[in-house]
Amino acid sequence: MNRISIIFFLTIFCACSGSSQTESDANGGVTITGSVSHPQNGNIILEKFTDNSTQPLDTIQLAEDNTYKVTVDVDAPGYYRLNFYNIQVVPLILDDEDIEVNVDGNNPRGFREVKGSSDHDFIVEVQKMFQNFQSGEEVQKINEAFVTAQRDGDEAKMDSLKEAYVALDDSFRKRIMSKIDTLGASLGVIEVLRSGNFLDRDKYFEFYNNYAELLKKEMPNNAIAKDFIENVESMKNLAVGKVAPDIALPNPDGEVVKLSSLRGNYVLVDFWAKWCGPCRRENPNVVRLYDKYHEEGFEVYGVSLDRRREDWLQAIEQDNLHWTQVSDLKYWNSEAAKLYNVKAIPFALLLDPDGVIIGKNLRGKELEDKLEEIFNKG
Repeated sequence: MNRISIIFFLTIFCACSGSSQTESDANGGVTITGSVSHPQNGNIILEKFTDNSTQPLDTIQLAEDNTYKVTVDVDAPGYYRLNFYNIQVVPLILDDEDIEVNVDGNNPRGFREVKGSSDHDFIVEVQKMFQNFQSGEEVQKINEAFVTAQRDGDEAKMDSLKEAYVALDDSFRKRIMSKIDTLGASLGVIEVLRSGNFLDRDKYFEFYNNYAELLKKEMPNNAIAKDFIENVESMKNLAVGKVAPDIALPNPDGEVVKLSSLRGNYVLVDFWAKWCGPCRRENPNVVRLYDKYHEEGFEVYGVSLDRRREDWLQAIEQDNLHWTQVSDLKYWNSEAAKLYNVKAIPFALLLDPDGVIIGKNLRGKELEDKLEEIFNKG
């Protein structure tokens, strides 16, 4: 998945898990046990994620045999982590299951093992499914054949191979949805879905919406579930067929330019930044298409998530992005990013002359084909 994302919790899960599982303590507490292979000087801290920050809950002492045990009151499923000496960090989802966490303790990327957490097991399983799909024989054969067809300039073969890949990909995504249906309401599923890496939020919006409805029934008071539900609700305002919310931000000259000022044109609303590698790699394609169709009514409204004005202006010049550019230089706290629920970039919407969304995250050949369909249909 070639996007820069601010979803961190999922990405630091290790693909190591066990199958043991125990009942939680009768008093409602969750017990965490484990061992540390290479203890260091310092503390082992149990921390809880609260409002995008971590709150220390308990300091854990090792026994003489380098094992530990701690019980924490969990009033609702939530995100936690074990911080070993500020060296190795293990993210956890605590619900009603006792778990075991074993680590090296002396290496940020060292051995870690989590046993007993169905949420953790689900996340690891989905990651493995994705890795196996991408490296599978069928996908590799399509990739190899596509490289050959591309080298030979065989457009028909390339299109056929794309269709074959899409069919395989759809089948794989359905397997993930089936796994989610089996697990039901859980923070593990929320983490997988909100990343957008395994199920595209736009393509599978109906599934997201149905899962949000399930959470309303099964986890109505959970703060993480509520946040997910709110994000799904905001997605409805950005669905294909909806009028895109207006944006009003300053351009490099300090003049506020509204997105709606470009009505009457087909507009690509492009969220990007100098520091975003995938964005920069896509820019030459957008420049080429802008030069090709600008005179026919194609505009680009670039929204930068940079923090420094000099970085923003430098990237505009380096990549020849000489169309409407705006930014409040607030990084992920950009007002436009919040309005459009942007969690990863590049992110783009294609609008018709009335400001209605007609495409989402079209890049490369997909964007080229869509613009050719629009401007050459006569």
